[in-house]
Amino acid sequence: MKYPFFILSFCLSSIVFAQQQLTLEQCIAIALENNLNVKQQELNKQNREIAYNQARADLLPNLNASAGQNFVYGRSIGLDNTYQNTNSSQTSFGLGSDITLFDGLRMKHNIDARRADVNASQADLDKICDDIVISVSTAFLQVLLNKELLQISEDQIELTDVNIAQRSELIKSGKMAEGEIYELEAQKAKEELNRVQAESNLKLALLDLAQIMEIENVSDLDVTAPPVEQHISESLLLSAEAVYESALVNRPEISSANFRLESAQKEVLMSKAQLFPTLSFGANMGTGYYHMSNRTNDSFRSQLRNNMSNSIGFNLRIPIFNRFQVRNSIQNAQIAVENNRLEMDKTKLDLRKRIEQAYYNALGAKSRWEAAKKSEIAGREAYRFAEQKFESGRANSYELFQAKNNLTQVLSEKAQAKYEYAFRLRILELLKD
Repeated sequence: MKYPFFILSFCLSSIVFAQQQLTLEQCIAIALENNLNVKQQELNKQNREIAYNQARADLLPNLNASAGQNFVYGRSIGLDNTYQNTNSSQTSFGLGSDITLFDGLRMKHNIDARRADVNASQADLDKICDDIVISVSTAFLQVLLNKELLQISEDQIELTDVNIAQRSELIKSGKMAEGEIYELEAQKAKEELNRVQAESNLKLALLDLAQIMEIENVSDLDVTAPPVEQHISESLLLSAEAVYESALVNRPEISSANFRLESAQKEVLMSKAQLFPTLSFGANMGTGYYHMSNRTNDSFRSQLRNNMSNSIGFNLRIPIFNRFQVRNSIQNAQIAVENNRLEMDKTKLDLRKRIEQAYYNALGAKSRWEAAKKSEIAGREAYRFAEQKFESGRANSYELFQAKNNLTQVLSEKAQAKYEYAFRLRILELLKD
């Protein structure tokens, strides 16, 4: 796998997980460790490795032993080669071996094809891991976003509490009507409702993350990460073409398609190898014991020694006509090659579409992020001005609450734009590598 650093991260996360404070790398490591699709693909890879090892072992000679016991009742052929009315039994032992000397390089091409299958299986495993990384990263950033939205709602409540305390002192001193406090309390009730909704959204985001990680203990789950602004400042928004050129070299789905095409091409050569003669070499050794009733028989040991026979020989098989099986096998293999070429083109086209879409999504997210930062400055200034007007008696409480609600909305939009931009940058980085 191309995620060796996750193994170390997982060892660290086993300690940290007890505290339920997980980084993105630790969440990814746990997800990779627990994911059933990863485990299933690892088993598929092991099957491909077994097939590859068997293809290599086919180059070796075989060795087989045999034994047989026959009983004949009635007329049996004797040592003088005449049939007699007697019962007999025969025991035989054999040992044989043969090796293929030439088969049109079929076994060599089979080894190359099975090796390509192993590499394709590894690339498929890497692709599954990449998908998990994207899923975990998406859920992780969603948790961070909801945590920030919750913090914004709590900050607004805290600010309202300060205003209530100030208005309460003014009411006690007779400088403000008692009705002013009711509007603030109504505003606080609305903000409390927003906080409850934010808490619910955070719990759901944590649940989504836990389900992707396939963990059961979600009640105390929490995440920690450096400020998203740091990730944004350290990341470069590469062009779609630059990302695509890098992806053609590094992406596992491209590697998998390449290896499958290579395997199909080797299958064509394997089929064509059936047109060539096959030459093999064999050696055999055998002996036996023969017993006939109503006559004197040599001992079992002496017969095994005296009946010993050895043979060696070459066998040449020349294909002449096999009901067009070889021709059709070659045609099917060639069709498989063309189909894999089309799959390769489809994979590249799908990858280009994903990258272009991710790039323009990142551009749009960047624009929204920059606009949100400007809106925050304007929103804070508008709220400060409305607060000054309210304190001087030139604005009513409705105008102050409206300015505060606008600021809250701006802060929420800024948080969403920030995390969306960070997510889009993350997607481009993963597609590039």
